[in-house]
Amino acid sequence: MPGLLGLSGIAGAPEPGSLLAPLFRPPPEFVGRLSTHPSPLQFRDGTRVATAADWPRRRAEILREWHELMGPWPAVIDRPAVDVLSTAHRENLLQQRVRVEIAPGQTGEGWLLKPPGNGPFPAVLVVYYEPETSVGLNPKQTLRDFGLQLAQRGFVTLSIGTPGGNAWKPEIGDARCQPLSFHAYVAANCWHALANLPEVDDARIGIVGHSYGGKWALFAAAFWDRFACVAVSDPGVMFDETRPNVNYWEPWYLGLDPVRPRPRAGVPSDENPRTGAYRQMVALGHDLHELHALIAPRPFLVSGGAEDPPARWLALNHAVALNRLLGFTNRVALSRRPDHAPTEESNAQIRAFFEHFLRPGS
Repeated sequence: MPGLLGLSGIAGAPEPGSLLAPLFRPPPEFVGRLSTHPSPLQFRDGTRVATAADWPRRRAEILREWHELMGPWPAVIDRPAVDVLSTAHRENLLQQRVRVEIAPGQTGEGWLLKPPGNGPFPAVLVVYYEPETSVGLNPKQTLRDFGLQLAQRGFVTLSIGTPGGNAWKPEIGDARCQPLSFHAYVAANCWHALANLPEVDDARIGIVGHSYGGKWALFAAAFWDRFACVAVSDPGVMFDETRPNVNYWEPWYLGLDPVRPRPRAGVPSDENPRTGAYRQMVALGHDLHELHALIAPRPFLVSGGAEDPPARWLALNHAVALNRLLGFTNRVALSRRPDHAPTEESNAQIRAFFEHFLRPGS
């Protein structure tokens, strides 16, 4: 795994600055406390990960279990086609409308923003319902323009939207995996699209998303370890059936079930039970802290709002403990805002996170 000993873009990163440093420290009431979920440091046979040398074997076990539950990916496309549809200058940036090969026989349109100069630049993949919001071309969705904000600070950014255009009925082609896993697969192909650009440093490619895009980014970073770091904005980083918007149970995420489809959307109940891979995951005791573990030791920021309050530290501390075992500190961060929507402050924290770990200009 490229990230296990620290990717070249982030190994030896200096101590985080004043804006970022507090985010790596849980509030006193959560320091050292773990949720009751099974530890990701415990093998299925009950033995423990005792040293860093044990971790790759346990990581492979987690990865295998999740892919078995969600279904296999198609082959990752090493050199996806990227067609430039239009080019314009925007402020000091080069803005290109592009069509990207996101899966076999499937393309998606997005926006590629490039800073001035020859690079090599760090890059960030930005995932959301549609790409216009991510580059500031949707005035109805403010403070979600991560692609534009990061490009203005020296990153190449690729902003893409839902495969097929409908987040509630994503187009997964002939793939035999759950839709959210397919989203992660699409992100892996888009990682290659960025990595193949001559002005991009392929060791310094991150991923970010808000809400639905945060779920997408979380799964992408967990299942494609070439992403050097990940920031997720209030997606719900654990299964939580007390929060209707943390809706991994829906068929457009992990609940797709052609045999026994859900009667209607909404929180699972006796009349509207869990379905698909989500039903199996809950029955077997799996939860998203295992994905946090797959991300380690790559840097992971949860920009928390209504769905990811400070109590999420209880689950995130499992990843903190794993990073400590692997010899890393300051790799798991949680920020806090009262509401779901991003704010100027939370956006500044996300920018600082990528600037700290991917270091434009280095």
